[in-house]
Amino acid sequence: MTEHEQLGAPADPDGRPTRVPPQGHLPQGHPPQSLPSAGPPPAGPPPASPGPGARREPEGDGAAAPWPDAMLSLLRTPTADRQPEPEGAGADPPADAEPARVLDLALLVGELLLASGEAAEDVEAAMLAVARAYRVHPCDPQVTFTRVAISHQPGPSEPSLSVGCSVRRPAVDYARLAAVFRLVTEMTVGAMAVPEAHARLVAERRHGRRYSGRLLGISFGGMAGAATLLIGGRADARAWLVFASAVVAALTGERLSALVARHDLPAFYQFVVAAVPAAVIGILLSFNGLHLRGSVVITGGLYALLPGWPMVAAAQDGLAGFYLTAAARLLEALYLMAAVVIGVMTVLYVGVNNGADLAAQAAPHGAVNPPLQLAAAVLLTLAFAVLLNTEPATLPAVMLNSAAGWTTYGVLVNAGGEPILATGLAAGLVGLSGQLMARCRGSSALPHITAALGPLLPGSVLYFGLLAFVRGEPEVGLSGVSRAGAMAMALAIGVNLGRELARLFLPAPRVAPPRRRRGGRHRR
Repeated sequence: MTEHEQLGAPADPDGRPTRVPPQGHLPQGHPPQSLPSAGPPPAGPPPASPGPGARREPEGDGAAAPWPDAMLSLLRTPTADRQPEPEGAGADPPADAEPARVLDLALLVGELLLASGEAAEDVEAAMLAVARAYRVHPCDPQVTFTRVAISHQPGPSEPSLSVGCSVRRPAVDYARLAAVFRLVTEMTVGAMAVPEAHARLVAERRHGRRYSGRLLGISFGGMAGAATLLIGGRADARAWLVFASAVVAALTGERLSALVARHDLPAFYQFVVAAVPAAVIGILLSFNGLHLRGSVVITGGLYALLPGWPMVAAAQDGLAGFYLTAAARLLEALYLMAAVVIGVMTVLYVGVNNGADLAAQAAPHGAVNPPLQLAAAVLLTLAFAVLLNTEPATLPAVMLNSAAGWTTYGVLVNAGGEPILATGLAAGLVGLSGQLMARCRGSSALPHITAALGPLLPGSVLYFGLLAFVRGEPEVGLSGVSRAGAMAMALAIGVNLGRELARLFLPAPRVAPPRRRRGGRHRR
């Protein structure tokens, strides 16, 4: 059996099964089985059924509760104990909402969300929400690091239906993530027909990035420069020279990485090549008489390469119980970190053994220069958000969330608090406020949280720990690596705790179904 499985779907010559077209026909013998509803049947004549593919207006006040909270609670319930969707809730399944088509639609949703950077538990929640919106249950979604699948058992004596696909090269795209999130909301609230939902998802998959390549390059360099100001905490002439050097190093590394990527080499080698320019410029600055801090240039130039966020994502998946995905994310982060270290150390070996001064503060401890570091944190967040392809309308909220998180961290550390504890508390505030922003906008929370955590990521701490190993200081290196792991765990726990508090104490606003134009066409 191939890696991509779909019951009843023909395979192309390469062995990959084709998706069931909207107008296709399923093999006979697998009709959807109606499940009994809870409670006695309503009195009076049954309501008229809608036509094939038609929507049905929700009853009551014309609004429905959003799906994420309900689906997360359902996912944490054993499959055998999950109750079917009650009659009269949501939408009646259209005539084309056959189980295989709905599973294929849920699979496409999961594929797009996982490829866009969504957490494994939230991907499963979205897939389950799509299946239940079209009354296909019981369903069991399964998500791992690069694999999404969903299965449906029509009845006790009938064979199960299963579909699955692999996401080979996930690329974080928060604009697409937000668009798919809104589409899932429309499916669960507005009873969108299956062919229309499938067509809109395919169109979203083909949608390009929201920002030009030039702006992405500027953001990459701006992120490196802002990191030097955040770490150094100075605004003199030498600090701005370090800023410019880090920008040049980051842009050069990004161009070299793009050249390597054209030959389809693994990401490991791309990171090795991208790390070299920062090391070269850092060594050159360390050998002059201006007392410039080459290590700050290196950490700033490598800030976008250091896998701080993958470490946080690995810890967050582990907290949610997705241990296989968490282990895969952590292993990926270690490989990328090893690539950065190899690229840097091939250059630094000569410099360190010839007197290059690369000792520096590994991470910002408190607010040395609060106004400058706050501005640097916001600038770093803005550049990070653009690199993540965050929607322009979301950028102000992300920068506000970042300012609140960094201010909280600086105040706690300057008051004598432990940096790891301060990191966790700041991350909890960022996670809680990000959830609140997302609920008010009816969007995913990740675009409001990930970039806002950029100034707190432990990438530079991890780099200096591994640098100590290379310099023959295993005790210092072990302490640095352990500290980076503790900071990543604190960030993950803080974000996860903020999310759970929002789910428990901040009920999401009810979402009104989308209105229709005359003729039944859906208004986007």
